[in-house]
Amino acid sequence: MAAVKEIPKTLIYEMINGHPVYYRGYKDYLKGNVQLEEVMGSSKLQAFLAVELIFWLKTHLKSAYYIFTNELGLQFEKNSWRSADIAVISKQKMPHLSLDEKYLESAPELVIEIDTKADLSEVQNPLGYYQEKTQDLINFGVEKVIWIFTDTQKVMIAEPGKRWEIADWSEDIQVIDSHMLNLRDLISGMVDFSG
Repeated sequence: MAAVKEIPKTLIYEMINGHPVYYRGYKDYLKGNVQLEEVMGSSKLQAFLAVELIFWLKTHLKSAYYIFTNELGLQFEKNSWRSADIAVISKQKMPHLSLDEKYLESAPELVIEIDTKADLSEVQNPLGYYQEKTQDLINFGVEKVIWIFTDTQKVMIAEPGKRWEIADWSEDIQVIDSHMLNLRDLISGMVDFSG
């Protein structure tokens, strides 16, 4: 596979004030070391968590919410958008949501992120990326942002005007409305937590 000289637009994960944030591993693609799909793919654990969360949300939220996945684009303004692993939108708030090729221009009630696919290799403080993205989502109008970190088995919960919290996967967390979730219980039959 030959090296690529120009960065394809498909490698842009997010756009912040006209500055691209690329997918993690994009440099390996440019060097010809990996295929595009390898850069944009999820791990087995990330994919499994996403599926289980979608089923859990659909079961508990019934028909009151739309649930989106697959890196839904959230359009803040002309050259600024972020991706959401999972977004939950009230049908009461948006009863006539049109399904088209555009990014969502209204804030969901809830965004759930599982790790990140963003390339943080050139960021001085990678933790800053998570904080900035979370704050951008809150400024956009998202009522709750939940980050699930697979390497540390921690969860960060952020809401406007409240202290951001860190929890373990083994703790119950309030997701939306009064619905509580325990990640360890959700996936306990499939994931070995001993290692």
